[in-house]
Amino acid sequence: MKGNWLLPENLADVLPAEALQIESLRRRMLDLFKGRGFELVLPPLVEYLESLLPNAGQDLRLRTFKLVDQLSGRTLGVRADMTPQVTRIDAHILNRPGIVRLCYCGPVLHARPAGLIANRELLQIGAEIYGHAGLEADLDIIRLALECVAMAGVRQPALVLCHAGLVRAIIESDAQAVVRADEIMSLLRDKDLPGLAELRLGPQALKALTVEALEVLPKSYGDLKSLAHAQTLLPKLPGVTDAFEAFKFLIKSLGHPHVSIDLSDVGAYGYHSGITFSIYADGWYDALVQGGRYDNVGQSFGRARSAAGFSLDLRKIAKDLWHTSKPKAIFASNEESSDLKKLVTELRESGEIVVQLFSQEKPPHDAFLFDRQIVQVDRQWVVQSIPST
Repeated sequence: MKGNWLLPENLADVLPAEALQIESLRRRMLDLFKGRGFELVLPPLVEYLESLLPNAGQDLRLRTFKLVDQLSGRTLGVRADMTPQVTRIDAHILNRPGIVRLCYCGPVLHARPAGLIANRELLQIGAEIYGHAGLEADLDIIRLALECVAMAGVRQPALVLCHAGLVRAIIESDAQAVVRADEIMSLLRDKDLPGLAELRLGPQALKALTVEALEVLPKSYGDLKSLAHAQTLLPKLPGVTDAFEAFKFLIKSLGHPHVSIDLSDVGAYGYHSGITFSIYADGWYDALVQGGRYDNVGQSFGRARSAAGFSLDLRKIAKDLWHTSKPKAIFASNEESSDLKKLVTELRESGEIVVQLFSQEKPPHDAFLFDRQIVQVDRQWVVQSIPST
């Protein structure tokens, strides 16, 4: 018989030491966002399905838990991504003119895991810039994302750039490609060259020039030389030209030592509209951060706005931090002494962690490193270091 303490698949408890690191990282990242003028919003965990998924792709729809609201009888969705909610707030609730910078943090739930070992409950944090179509917004968002992974202690992150406008320009040059856009995007994500070659065949065949251009994309990844070579092979469509100019501007402006391109690192067709990016690092099985430009999403809420942003899962990015940097703490007795209470209060108000132990209690807490203790010396309570063993 299974115990009633067992959790559903791909869901897990977060224990004290790791939870402390996640919360510490959450606070520091939100302070980072605040210091750059981003305003915090907190959308609800559950919304009516039609407002939660106004123009979502099939993948996001499959990940969204659905339930019936007992008050209204309408179908609700438990959010699987907070970005559409923040876009709704900008477009419909705030409805401000000009540039708006918003940030957010909260749990999201996936009906299906994104991968074999992925959790279904994420703690998503992110930032968005609305109302600026220039590449300066993309640049700021990418820099902010890189600061976040550096704050989490990730060393030598690899930044990979793509451009949804480039792929869209190729697809929209061929009416039959537009009909098969979702299939094409899936083939590109999988770098399925045989599958792309088969797009020439059958009653829904694409133009030969379209297939040739699509076949270039999975082979185009790497440094600036790869970028220059891809540019010579792709058609001189306005969207393609604009994409390469954007790549060159961002790569030069970022000056990041580990930046590359991958022209088939695409998302869902019709969602992103410009630069997209992912951040990878050794030790993680997939992207730590994903972001980009999605100028069309707000249209579903009655206000099309330029938009660029990113998000990451705090639980995933903090998974290796809990055993490397435990906060230092002080332990003391639990005696009823006014002088002891005064000292403990002063230490706590100054930011120290002080744990008053009950009789016969030991300080084995996994979340803290006890390096000091409060002892009584000549009738005075003082803090002393604990000799290392």
